[in-house]
Amino acid sequence: MQHTLKSYTTDYGEVAAQYKKPIQYWPRPFIDADVDWKELEAIEWDSNYYETQELPEVILGKKLFFDPKLSSSSQISCSNCHNPELGWSDGQEVALGNDHLLGKRNTQSLYNIADRTSYFWDGRAKTLEEQVAGPISAHNEMNMKPEKLAGKLSKYKEYRQLFKEVYHTDKITFNQIVNALATFQRTIRSQPSKLDKFIKGDYKAMSDKEIYGMHLFRTKARCMNCHYGKYLTDESFHNIGLTYYQREYEDLGLYHITNNPNDVGKFKTPSLRDLNYTAPWMHNGLMGDLYGVVNLYNSGMQMINPTPEEKKADPKFPVTDQRMKALQLNNQEIDAIVAFLKSMSGSYYKMPRPEIPRQ
Repeated sequence: MQHTLKSYTTDYGEVAAQYKKPIQYWPRPFIDADVDWKELEAIEWDSNYYETQELPEVILGKKLFFDPKLSSSSQISCSNCHNPELGWSDGQEVALGNDHLLGKRNTQSLYNIADRTSYFWDGRAKTLEEQVAGPISAHNEMNMKPEKLAGKLSKYKEYRQLFKEVYHTDKITFNQIVNALATFQRTIRSQPSKLDKFIKGDYKAMSDKEIYGMHLFRTKARCMNCHYGKYLTDESFHNIGLTYYQREYEDLGLYHITNNPNDVGKFKTPSLRDLNYTAPWMHNGLMGDLYGVVNLYNSGMQMINPTPEEKKADPKFPVTDQRMKALQLNNQEIDAIVAFLKSMSGSYYKMPRPEIPRQ
């Protein structure tokens, strides 16, 4: 079925009225025929959150998460890059780790990490436990030899007691450390935003301008081809034109994992929840302004694609995803979309840091 784009009115209220009703009656989004999309879905308050934080395995995982002793220098904890006051990210373009070594990619937020299907920008980890183990041993992150970490923590009486309470053994292992960290991280969840309240029937939760931005997000801006469902991500990989092939900032993304030339420049679609707290954005952290991000998509990013001859001569030459199209959004429309993107951030919670075992 072909969609036709109406001339968008400057009267936000006219469009907003179409959405102030149960979601099943909303206008259908503009979705390409091959996309197995899901409708937007509200998240709920985690009513058991505070009880969960008192579980022994979560208490242990939280202490480990904030403890710099997990690094070889005893100076870097998981929270250096995943700071609860910075949206469980670090506010930097790329991560800064051991010996002040810079990573190559932007630190991803841990919000809702329990519901991911793969991890890292290139999807190289398939389980949360695998994702947790990677930074501990990475030389430019925590630089800790996994085989030595259990022995290091065993020197602390409080850790010996905590591990025994959780795992019922006197022996601390690296797998136990990883499992405890993963258990804690699964408790890190977004809190409901204005969007969630609106979906659930509080039609005053969002302004007409934000609702108009949501309408554009769903239709003319084509965002829901990749950002849909409860967490606004398709959990897939796309090349949106930011590969910087054979230039500064080059990163071939998923190709490094699959060695498939068709995967050059593909990165995982991030969740859009809590964007207010997780800047800068994109896999390389080069975008610190949501207007700039929307303008990138507005351009279509198709200007650097190879000709058939260039692709044949260099199979790795990246091809921008065909879902990327020039959108012809005007300034008012871009402004409304940015307002909607900001409405997806829930209330801000600063997790208190736990006491770290000292002896």
